[in-house]
Amino acid sequence: MQHINNDIKQNTFSHAYLLFGEERYLKRQYTDRLRTALCADGDEMNVHVYTGRDVPVGQIIDLAETMPFLAERRVILISDSGLFKAGGEKLAEYLEHPSETSYFVFTESEVDKRSKLYKAVRDKGYAAEFGMQDERTLLKWIAGTLAKEHKKITERTALLLLEKTGTDMENIQMELEKLICYCMEQEVITDADVEAICTNRVSNHIFDMVSAIADGKTRLALQLYYDLLSLKEPPMRILFLIARQCNMLLQTKKMRAQGFDQKAIAAKLGVPPFAAGKYMAQAGRFRTAALRSAVEQCVEAEEAVKSGRMNDMMSVEILILSALTPEQTNTPSG
Repeated sequence: MQHINNDIKQNTFSHAYLLFGEERYLKRQYTDRLRTALCADGDEMNVHVYTGRDVPVGQIIDLAETMPFLAERRVILISDSGLFKAGGEKLAEYLEHPSETSYFVFTESEVDKRSKLYKAVRDKGYAAEFGMQDERTLLKWIAGTLAKEHKKITERTALLLLEKTGTDMENIQMELEKLICYCMEQEVITDADVEAICTNRVSNHIFDMVSAIADGKTRLALQLYYDLLSLKEPPMRILFLIARQCNMLLQTKKMRAQGFDQKAIAAKLGVPPFAAGKYMAQAGRFRTAALRSAVEQCVEAEEAVKSGRMNDMMSVEILILSALTPEQTNTPSG
């Protein structure tokens, strides 16, 4: 990222930039910054945007060879093309000797670093990976964003916010905007404000659902399921998330048995430390055999739906009622 910042500051640009990775917010921010820096404000004649697969590579190359209209540069923005996984060979060859007036900015979620196009951009320009940010970075960013609006937040409240939003900065930004508007007349944002205004992720509902099952609170688990259905969440996506949750808990339980600490478990699972702590606490409430059985039952439920033996909504209901009974957990039913 510092490389891009320096290029913008010095007004010296490479002919190709690739911004890739899971973190959408940062990719969008740096794409916008490059676009603004590369072309004059309001210049629509020399800016070309292509989104999605099946981009016309031949047409793009012809465009790149065309002189810009009354401007210094022609800027071509390509996003989510898949060209860095397949089909980018022709464009890679072009980038070996691009027009002096043409500049490319690629934005992708996934790339194959062995592809010819990736290597071409890396050799002739700059490739920046934007992964999910760690907990410390997000906490500083949240505090800094609120400080610009003359607001304060404690670390505990910021962690509560992250529990609700996850680590996606785009999602966090939307929730911060809601909080700022909600707390217009106050300086400090509290836990109560976060609870009142911030939206729970679907994965939080799944976590609560599994906790309810662990406590033997079947009625609550089903109510959480019906809440998700009312939010238009497809039953098969809910099933996938339950299976994912059970698998994460199974992995956590195994790692705990092997002596891994919270930080190591977080790294292995690819989640922030605060999330790993929640997995560790929940995993401790289940027996290993029960979690393994639950994962298998999720697979069986999916097969039952795909084979037409059961409808999707009922398959998840039965799973909730039978996958993890109180007898299979380390917590007595309540």
